[in-house]
Amino acid sequence: MFNDIGPLELLTLVVLAVLVFGPDKLPKMIQDVTRTIRKIREFSENAKDDIRNELGPEFKDFEFEDLNPKTFIRKQLENDELGLKEIRNGFDLKKEMAEVTDAVHGRESESPSSPSSPSSSSSSSSSSSSGSVDMTKKPEKTDPDERPPFDADAT
Repeated sequence: MFNDIGPLELLTLVVLAVLVFGPDKLPKMIQDVTRTIRKIREFSENAKDDIRNELGPEFKDFEFEDLNPKTFIRKQLENDELGLKEIRNGFDLKKEMAEVTDAVHGRESESPSSPSSPSSSSSSSSSSSSGSVDMTKKPEKTDPDERPPFDADAT
């Protein structure tokens, strides 16, 4: 509780207490303060036990310290039920960015180390059998009598 109080501060507090309360009343004041602290702790523990009993047996390991947001987040991140480590280890940002860049420029992403000429890459991107994504917008040809497709997300 008082981890940052040094010996000089503690001595100052003792001298101040002796001067304020006097040497004859100081022991009684210390007893009163310790008794009050004990009662507060006992009241707090009883309240925690009552809350645990009311919550039921599924919350018997519930700790009130977990209600602190920092503690809650730290506990949830340490608990690896979500598989965050696998997600973090499986994500390669440089590779993903290279694939996106290649798709935008129309290059094939299988051979990023070999430079290809723009004329050969544009001819390979036009074929749909190569597996590359065509990022250009091309209007679909529809009949004049046919209604356009309904997009629920656009409305």
